[in-house]
Amino acid sequence: MNTLSKHMATRCSGFYILFFAMSLVSHAQVPTHADNGSIDSDWIKIDDFETSNPLENWTLVDTQNETNPKVENPQVTEVRDEDRGNHYLIKKPAAEGVVGNRKAISFRKLPTAIAVGETSTLYVRINVEYFPNNHVFGLSNMEPDGIIEHDYNAMEPTLRVTDRYDANIDMKNDGTLLVRKGDWYDKIYNSQTDRSAEPMETNTWYEVWCVINNNKAADGGQSYDVYIKGGGEFAEQQKVYSRADFRMKREQPIIYFQATCNTGSVVKPYGNGGLRYDDLYMAEGVVLTTPVSLSNLNSRSK
Repeated sequence: MNTLSKHMATRCSGFYILFFAMSLVSHAQVPTHADNGSIDSDWIKIDDFETSNPLENWTLVDTQNETNPKVENPQVTEVRDEDRGNHYLIKKPAAEGVVGNRKAISFRKLPTAIAVGETSTLYVRINVEYFPNNHVFGLSNMEPDGIIEHDYNAMEPTLRVTDRYDANIDMKNDGTLLVRKGDWYDKIYNSQTDRSAEPMETNTWYEVWCVINNNKAADGGQSYDVYIKGGGEFAEQQKVYSRADFRMKREQPIIYFQATCNTGSVVKPYGNGGLRYDDLYMAEGVVLTTPVSLSNLNSRSK
C-alpha cells in the first residue's frame, strides 16, 4: 500500500470511530436536565385533574373521625375550577367549622413504580389556601390496606405544610415547608439568604421537585432532595434541602402518591385550611424542568 492509500485508510478509520462514538452519545440516556426547556418524554403524568371524572383514581378515607356531633366522611377533597381553564385538587380535613377529623387520607397509584435501586423525580404544584392547617404529602411503598392502617407512617419521602404547635417537641411551626429528617421534621433552607426559608405565602402557587433516591440505606439511599420555585422568596428554582430522610426506610418499591391532613382534636383544634394540588408528574432520574404541558403555567396560575 502506498503512502496516499495508507493516509486515506487512516482517515476513514478515524471517521468511522468518531461516527460510532457520536452514535453512542446520541443514544445514551442522560438522567439530569438543566432548566432550559424540558423534554416532554421525560415526564409521566400522575394527574392534572382535567378529566371528566377527575377523582375516579383516588381513594378518600377518614381513618380517625372524632367529629362531635359525628359527621360522616368529613374531609373535603374535590376538584375546583381556577376560572382560567385550569382545574386543581383542594384537600381539607373538614368543612368550615367542623373539627375532630384526625386523619383525612387521599391516595392514588403511580403510573409506574419506583423500584428499589432507582432514582426518580416527583413534580407537583402546591398552593396554601390559608393557615392554620396541618398537611403532609408524599409517596408510599404500601398497598391501599397498608396506607389506611398506617396513615402517616405509610409515607416515605414526605413534605409538610403547617403552622401548628407540636407539643412533643415544644415548637410552634410557622408555615415554612418542612421535610422529614431523623425522627421529626426540618425546615427547608434558602442558601441565598443563608437561613431557613420564610413561611409559605397563601394563595400562591409553588413548584416543587422532589428527587427520590430509593436505593437501600446501606447504598446511600432512602433519602430525597428538594427544589422549589415560587412566591417572592424563590423567584428562580433553588435547591432547598439535601438528603432528607425517608420516614420509615422500608426499602420497597414506591407505588402510591398520598396526602394526609387533620384538624386536631375537638378539644384543641388548630384549623383546617386547605392545600391545593395540581400537575403531579414523575420522571426517571433527576429532572429539574417544568413539564412541557405547563409551559403556560404563569399565565394560568397566578
